Amino acid sequence: MSRRSRSHSTALEPWARPKLLAILTAAAVSALVVVAGLALFVSYALGSPDTVTPSGTTTASAAPVPERDRIAAAPMVSLPPEAGFTPDPAIAAAGEIRVPVATVPLGPAGVATGFPQTPAGAVGQLAAIEQRVLETMSLPVVREVHQEWVQPGGPSVEGWELTRDVTLFLAAARQGGQEKDLTTLVTATPAAGMVKGSDGPSWTLACVLMDVQAAIHTDARMGYGLCARMAWRDGRWQIAPGDPPAPAPQAWPGSRAAAAAGWLTWIDEVG
Repeated sequence: MSRRSRSHSTALEPWARPKLLAILTAAAVSALVVVAGLALFVSYALGSPDTVTPSGTTTASAAPVPERDRIAAAPMVSLPPEAGFTPDPAIAAAGEIRVPVATVPLGPAGVATGFPQTPAGAVGQLAAIEQRVLETMSLPVVREVHQEWVQPGGPSVEGWELTRDVTLFLAAARQGGQEKDLTTLVTATPAAGMVKGSDGPSWTLACVLMDVQAAIHTDARMGYGLCARMAWRDGRWQIAPGDPPAPAPQAWPGSRAAAAAGWLTWIDEVG
């Protein structure tokens, strides 16, 4: 893995995945532990997600929707795990996706909302959900966000990809309990997005690539991609029922790998 992590006094050489996993057993919190935690984000995203059996009812249709399942299951570009940690600036300019900004800064569970009923609006809403969860790194917040933003029949709170990622981060950073320490800072900024597919005006498969930075005694950084079924309900986009979609490619924002995977540079569209 070619990811480098910096501290005030030393530069650390790249680590292979087995060594990263071994670091997780170390007693002390260090820069390497942060990198290991972020690396586990990638390994879970690239692996096959747990199968979620839809339950309950949906507002769109009581019958299966093959087209939506086809869009969700279609494989995406496969990238090596280190792509999420490797700055490799793309020479050619990537395409762009213009995403409307939220008009309601604090919606249900503290998630920004007010995005329009468009595919780009679905991308913006998914990013806002991710930001709230990743920046707080709090399991109580995860549960609250899940309750407000995941429709019946969607992933359970235990099987939700974001729940697993928060749990992994807390464990890797040696932060016991339900949320990150006050001294730990995590920022998640939308860097790229894509619309994998749509099925009418009320359903979109949205994908967001986040620039995630975590600081615990030092800094670590990675690209974090996520896809989700999104459905319009009660005047806002929410995560929709159905099996989890194929994993999103993980790539360093702005890198050649990100461009090759189809990620479009994020542009906030104001007004």
